[in-house]
Amino acid sequence: MANPLYIDSIDAAVDHVLDSISGDIVLGIPLGVGKPNPFVNALYRRIKMNPARKLRIITALSLEKPVGHSDLERHFLQPLVERVFADYPDLEYVKDSRSGALPPNIEVREFFMKTGDYLGNSAAQLGYISTNYTFVARDMAVQGMNVIAQAVAAREGADGLRLSLSSNPDVTFEVVDKMRAGGQPLMAIGVINREMPFMPNGAEIGPEYFDVVVTDPAATHAVFAPPNAKVTTADYAIGLHASSLVLDGGTLQIGIGSLGDAIGQALIVRDRQADEYRAIMESLCPDGLAGRELGRFDLGLYGCSEMFVNAFLKLIEAGIIRREVYADTVLQQLLNSGRISEVVTADTLRVLLDVGRVRSPLGEVDLAFLKRFGVLRSGVELVDGKLVFEDQTCSANLMDEAGFECVAGHMLGSHLIGGFFMTGGFFLGPRDFYQRLRTMPSQDLAKIDMTRIDFINQLYGGDELKRAQRIKARFMNTTMKVTLLGAAASDALESGQVVSGVGGQYNFVAMSHALPDARLLMMLRATHDNKDGLMSSIVWNYGHVTIPRHLRDVVITEYGVAELRGQPDGEVVKRLIAIADSRFQDELVKQAKEHGKLEQGYTVPERYRHNLPEVLEAKLHPWTEAGLLPDFPFGTDLMEDELKMVRAMKRIKHATQHPSELLTLAVKALWDDKQAPQAYLDRLGLADAHSFKDLLIRRLFAGSL
Repeated sequence: MANPLYIDSIDAAVDHVLDSISGDIVLGIPLGVGKPNPFVNALYRRIKMNPARKLRIITALSLEKPVGHSDLERHFLQPLVERVFADYPDLEYVKDSRSGALPPNIEVREFFMKTGDYLGNSAAQLGYISTNYTFVARDMAVQGMNVIAQAVAAREGADGLRLSLSSNPDVTFEVVDKMRAGGQPLMAIGVINREMPFMPNGAEIGPEYFDVVVTDPAATHAVFAPPNAKVTTADYAIGLHASSLVLDGGTLQIGIGSLGDAIGQALIVRDRQADEYRAIMESLCPDGLAGRELGRFDLGLYGCSEMFVNAFLKLIEAGIIRREVYADTVLQQLLNSGRISEVVTADTLRVLLDVGRVRSPLGEVDLAFLKRFGVLRSGVELVDGKLVFEDQTCSANLMDEAGFECVAGHMLGSHLIGGFFMTGGFFLGPRDFYQRLRTMPSQDLAKIDMTRIDFINQLYGGDELKRAQRIKARFMNTTMKVTLLGAAASDALESGQVVSGVGGQYNFVAMSHALPDARLLMMLRATHDNKDGLMSSIVWNYGHVTIPRHLRDVVITEYGVAELRGQPDGEVVKRLIAIADSRFQDELVKQAKEHGKLEQGYTVPERYRHNLPEVLEAKLHPWTEAGLLPDFPFGTDLMEDELKMVRAMKRIKHATQHPSELLTLAVKALWDDKQAPQAYLDRLGLADAHSFKDLLIRRLFAGSL
């Protein structure tokens, strides 16, 4: 590759793009935090002001700082956003898209949207691209993309400037490779943001990978860092159930948010406090603990997930994510079978010879393999057919016993090297997550491999290696609704309105069925509450499906685990009703009987008739009080006073969707005549309330504290 064009001004980089491409600009940018926001905004503004030019943006998960939907929320959020998000610049196309103000010469097409944010947004709904994560590179090329731009981390070393795709090697490598191989014109632009953590291994590249490298300091800004969400009782119950299905020595995939944090904390409790963990699980499992895993992680887990999230980092720090995998099929298979261990001995070398992974006498390729993985020391050289290390010279013919003993006695390494215990495609997390990555010792960071999604999310290509690495996998995904026949609706409503996107969910579902010892854990909260009232998330039928019923496996709610793989429809129905909220079980039974999927005489067993929030709360409350299940197991950016205000505002918001509840809350607030602390009123703009509305909100807020 030729040396890149270095440009020290964002505006000059935009000039270069507009001067180099005479027609429409089709810009691809990564999902999540890998977007070069200042460059994108500058290009967007220029084309917005020039109707003669057109811009199409192809991306996903366009993030925006929290925006309040009421005066109360806006007053509360302002200082929090300034503190937590610092100088993060919002994307101007996001602002315009949300307000319906995208100009006619600019369109945005996304394959994954921030959950729920674009319901009812015509432009966003029309521009949604439904695709599997593994097809994104292909589909970006189909859009006619001619520019790809990405925020990159940078560092100076002995070899000069090195760059890292940091948070997003997920799609960029694949799409650039495909387009360059096909001879399609593509300008690749790397925009240096020095706040991005520098990730080595699969994410590290030289500047020559790009056509243009933008070095403008104005491109450096805070990385988008959403605070940790509160983990609810239901979240913890789901996480605890899921954690008891994880096998020691296995592979783990989890997602972001409170459910991911709940799973992470549950795994830590299982590993560190076995007696308490068993007691918790006994209280949650009406059918007993058969089939549940309760032991410590003596072998550790390998994290393999499209998304590297904060819970994974906490599991690394807890020593649970520590099972290393190696980029060699034979070596990995030997480790899996126990024929070798990570401790290098003479037997390691002998086994590699016996299975034919290395030849005798050793050649350059054999020596490179042995040094790469630490079987031989890095300083060993092959000189005139002999192995030389410091003052020792040994025969390269390892079939000769004297030669073998010489090598084993003087040239062996001590421990396998080059392994990874975490493989991820992109990352997103709170502020301390990024700071930990920036400051992590290099020997630990080297065990995290940020790499391509076509490696992580599928078995095709390097099939044998992936199968060897991903043993005993537990792929954990969330969904919105599950039908009584086992289909899952995860990305959209039955109206066709897109809530988020398919992302990689189908990829991991397919992989869970393709790997012999893997399982898919599909998780959902048993109910959801909205303006229409409390609804069951387990339903008879739904007019949209993300994962069809023939791929059903394990479904988890806060009330239990339904093992569905290989089960007939009648049994699937019974098992799903058993983990549904008890307030909806009778109706589900009635519907299943009406459609001939449940025996007419069937009744729900008594042990499943107590699936209620208050019962669950009573079971887990002692463990919350004991500190094992805290609201924020991995910390929060919110201060204690802010948490109190948030709780009160959530009560008010919930009440406004339910008139009878709002009336009760208002009467109670007026009767009790409680006063909120002055600092809270100042923060929320209620200190000088005069209008009836503001005075009522002030009373409601004080009464909800």
